[in-house]
Amino acid sequence: MIIGVLALQGDFREHIWSLQRLGVEAFAVKSVSDLERIDGLIIPGGESTSIGRIAKVTGVGEKIVELAKRGLPIYGTCAGMILMAKRIVDHPDQYRFGLMDIAVRRNAYGRQIDSFETYLDVENIGRVKAVFIRAPMVVEVSDNVEVLARYENVPVLVKQGNLLASSFHPELTDDLRIHAYFVKMVADRHESVR
Repeated sequence: MIIGVLALQGDFREHIWSLQRLGVEAFAVKSVSDLERIDGLIIPGGESTSIGRIAKVTGVGEKIVELAKRGLPIYGTCAGMILMAKRIVDHPDQYRFGLMDIAVRRNAYGRQIDSFETYLDVENIGRVKAVFIRAPMVVEVSDNVEVLARYENVPVLVKQGNLLASSFHPELTDDLRIHAYFVKMVADRHESVR
């Protein structure tokens, strides 16, 4: 089982280290051919416009959408969540993968200086430390999207079938349980398609 981390821009290294600490083979995905080798994908935090622009011109974005429709487990954190959303309310024309039935507002929790840490109660996991850095806010969630955690009653961790997304950065803490949750999603699908 191999999990790729999209490495067009952003904090992809931290996700790779988290996965490796769980004993999972992980590598940086930079091309369409890299996407052919993976059983799951993490889209990291960073600049959603930059990641999206590079993904569009390289064909990586189109391939991600195709793989998602075929059931590939994908987890987006922060900018990754923005790219996975069907709608970005404050930047409706921004390129995105449009995979999840959610609407988000970019940088809704403030600028870099407004970054903060808090604890969240996550369904089926427990109390988890969460780091918010220029985080997107989920402003709409369809009925087919499961909310796994909330901050001040706003969804911050959501799941829709093979897709998972968080407003926060689990890769910036020592707690590996969110990554382990995603790894289990990948492992379950890996077993079912073998």
